Amino acid sequence: FFQNGMLDPWLQSKGLAGANQVLAYFAVSELREPPVDGITDANPEGLTATFGNWAPAIAARLQNGGLTCKVLEKDAFQKQMLEKLIWISAFMLVGASHPQATVGVVEKEHRAEVSTLIAQLASAAAAERGLSFDDGMEERLCAYSRAVAHFLTAVNEVQVEERLVLLSH
Repeated sequence: FFQNGMLDPWLQSKGLAGANQVLAYFAVSELREPPVDGITDANPEGLTATFGNWAPAIAARLQNGGLTCKVLEKDAFQKQMLEKLIWISAFMLVGASHPQATVGVVEKEHRAEVSTLIAQLASAAAAERGLSFDDGMEERLCAYSRAVAHFLTAVNEVQVEERLVLLSH
């Protein structure tokens, strides 16, 4: 399963908790455009990650396509998955309060606001999951924002299985 945030609750509800997963830190801005890889000044090795039985094959396929991808164990993958969820949540929510803001504008002009939200979300996620994040999360997330600075922020509401789910794109 390729994901941009966190699919664990859904995968668990479908009996797929052990499924192979890829945390995508690449994006295609337009049809037929080459992908923008998640290489940042804080993570020059790239951020895309995979885990599961087929993780090495998935990583090799992405690398053959010119993208970076590292193979992680489940615990390390879950930490990175939570970081990506925190990035999406913090940057899209702060951006939503500043119409037409790009991810880069949020990082540059609303850094204090997004930093506070990152810290709050990280604290809640760590307490909920009983884990601790590696130092430097804020800088890693801001570095990723600089790498995809031109992407617009947005929050959409979608009804899924009788629950309200917030999606960002």
